[in-house]
Amino acid sequence: MDVGERLKAIRKLKGLSQRELAKRVGVTNSTISMIEKNGVSPSVSSLKKVLSGIPISIGDFFTLEIEDMEPESVVYKAEEMPDIGSNNLSLKLIGARNKGRSMDLLKERYEPGAETGPEMLQHPGEEGGVVISGEIELTVGFQVYHLKAGDGYYFNSNRPHRFRNISAEVCEIISANPSV
Repeated sequence: MDVGERLKAIRKLKGLSQRELAKRVGVTNSTISMIEKNGVSPSVSSLKKVLSGIPISIGDFFTLEIEDMEPESVVYKAEEMPDIGSNNLSLKLIGARNKGRSMDLLKERYEPGAETGPEMLQHPGEEGGVVISGEIELTVGFQVYHLKAGDGYYFNSNRPHRFRNISAEVCEIISANPSV
């Protein structure tokens, strides 16, 4: 295991500069630099002292998966959102890389004539959204609703439902439902 590279990676993940870490543990900046460049091999007690400034235990230092320490993304650029839709329906999933997320936040785009399918959808949880532009026909149970830009919806998604764009313009919706 490359102790120096691991120390550098963990220090950076914790948002610490070499100077700040050195100051916290009472060593010189060059000592941290030398350890990270593998110019010196610290004793167990020296390494424990350095790790106390992060703080992380020596056991965690050697066993923790660095990928698990990476902070979850907060911002998602348009090109980072996978499209889970099909045909004339685009469903851009926001936060797809977040492990264990409990909801699907979607940017939906319905081309004219696009729909969620001829079959009614049904799934556990609740669903809600806001029409950003255009118009959409929403069917929940036996009720049919016509929503325009600015209108919102919220319902128990155990009830059969579907969406259809029956207008001649594109419809965009921001929606949320449980990640099933």
